Amino acid sequence: MSQKKVSVLTAFKTIIWPRRKLVFIGLLLIVISRAASFVAPMSLPYLMDDIIPNKDLDFLKILVIAVGVSILVQAVTSFLLTKILSVQAQFLISELRAQVQKKILTLPIRFFDNHKSGALVSRIMTDVEGVRNLIGTGLVQLVGGTLTAVVALVLLFLISPSMTIFTLVPLGIFALIAQRAFKFIRPIFRNRGKINAEVTGRLTETLGGIRVIKGFNAEEQENKIFEEGVERLFQNVKKSLTATAFMTSSSTFLLGIASTGIMGIGGYKIMMDQLTIGEFLEFTFLLALMVAPIVQMSNIGSQLTEALAGLDRTEELMNMTAEAMEEERTIILEDVKGDIAFKNVSFAYEEDKEVLHDINFMVNSGEVVALVGSSGSGKSTIAGLAASFLNPISGKITIDNKDLSKVNLNSYRSNLGVVLQDEFLFEGSIRENIMFPRPNASEEELQKAVKAAYVDEFTDRFEKGLDTLIGERGVKLSGGQRQRIAIARAVLADPKILILDEATSNLDTESEALIQKSLATLTEGRTTFVIAHRLSTIRKAHKILVIENGRIAERGTHDELIAKEGRYYNLFTYQARI
Repeated sequence: MSQKKVSVLTAFKTIIWPRRKLVFIGLLLIVISRAASFVAPMSLPYLMDDIIPNKDLDFLKILVIAVGVSILVQAVTSFLLTKILSVQAQFLISELRAQVQKKILTLPIRFFDNHKSGALVSRIMTDVEGVRNLIGTGLVQLVGGTLTAVVALVLLFLISPSMTIFTLVPLGIFALIAQRAFKFIRPIFRNRGKINAEVTGRLTETLGGIRVIKGFNAEEQENKIFEEGVERLFQNVKKSLTATAFMTSSSTFLLGIASTGIMGIGGYKIMMDQLTIGEFLEFTFLLALMVAPIVQMSNIGSQLTEALAGLDRTEELMNMTAEAMEEERTIILEDVKGDIAFKNVSFAYEEDKEVLHDINFMVNSGEVVALVGSSGSGKSTIAGLAASFLNPISGKITIDNKDLSKVNLNSYRSNLGVVLQDEFLFEGSIRENIMFPRPNASEEELQKAVKAAYVDEFTDRFEKGLDTLIGERGVKLSGGQRQRIAIARAVLADPKILILDEATSNLDTESEALIQKSLATLTEGRTTFVIAHRLSTIRKAHKILVIENGRIAERGTHDELIAKEGRYYNLFTYQARI
């Protein structure tokens, strides 16, 4: 995975520039606000040197009104600034989350095999959060603070160049410290996102596998793992807090030296009649206006650093190669028959470690091909290739004589149905799960699928029938009930190509008898791949492929393979004896 950093320029071009109108309004508001903030300090010489000595009440009223109006302007602009930019920042966060989630769903199955779902949730929900500091008040405050500091600096020079130069020395030292600190902090923030994702991922797994944890009395073990993750997160936060605290204390110390020096120099100049009391007070207030944004930089700089670190990780995901490269997959399937051929197909999950070697076979439209063999022989890999979840490293898979690697995935998968061994059900009702592939299906079509998979055999006993809530991953149902819902879902999808991965494995004898009937209906007229350990379930398959060590060891019908008395015969007779 690329570790390339997102530069400020890149962030500006991709995030800030498209929203330049809002950012410009924000900058305009902060310029007005900062301009208004100069009214109070610049009125001090008039108050101290003219109005009070001359007892000029009329001028005093005007001055008080002017300062009052400037404070009102600051309050109104501050409100508008937060409302406009903070709302836009939150909109941007929601937009980015949607983009990242959309991108993640385009990535190949192999990506999900290597990443925890909880970690990906963290990437989608947390990594983009810091962006609010780019488009929100953070960046605008930084720019507005810089403008304020520059204007204040010019005014300070006009009052007293020597005092101004004296204050710039500690400020320059602080700027160097801050620059070094930000370089140190950014990798810490970046690593924090990674640790946070890992901890969230493990926590999600823990909650999902609570039955296994309690069943093996492993609470203590999980607590320890989580505590270690939280400790790593704490150590990371501690590092960034230490760096930020060092900047803050440095600013306090250096600015304290500047203030002490100004007190001495200013006092001396007043005594020597080189400076009036009003000018000294004006200088002090303007100095505060100049210093405030510089002090704020430690906070705003950390926020912007965190935002860029989050963008680094988001950018990594957005730059990943999608599963369906549209420019390569240009063939749109229409009126699919379902003829599938594997031609000299080899596949490897890792480089130089092939798990399939030179696989060749043809499945005609409407045929059932069964894949049998020992565990790890390559059956599920062949099914994954047929489902387009995986791509061969050599050779070619064709659908209706069209190269599957060039076929638009949406047009292929809209003709595909899958029933897995460990079938996934979504939290919600039985009805919602069956209608998942076709949410707009009619009640008649739904009932047909329910009856075909004998789902009504158990839902009729439930008070709410098909509207019964099944809990997360269908925990309130038995394995057989979950499997029948999965088959009903496939029936409703009405696919041309069907992949059954040990679809009867979780069933008791009675359920299996019912499912065998429904599978006979389901596979009729569809090109079907069946992965089966129970060989009794595949006697009627048109073709049986015996897979051993990533190769096709035998092929034929049930009767032909029994007559050969080879590997299939041994497997079948062994199971029959059990």
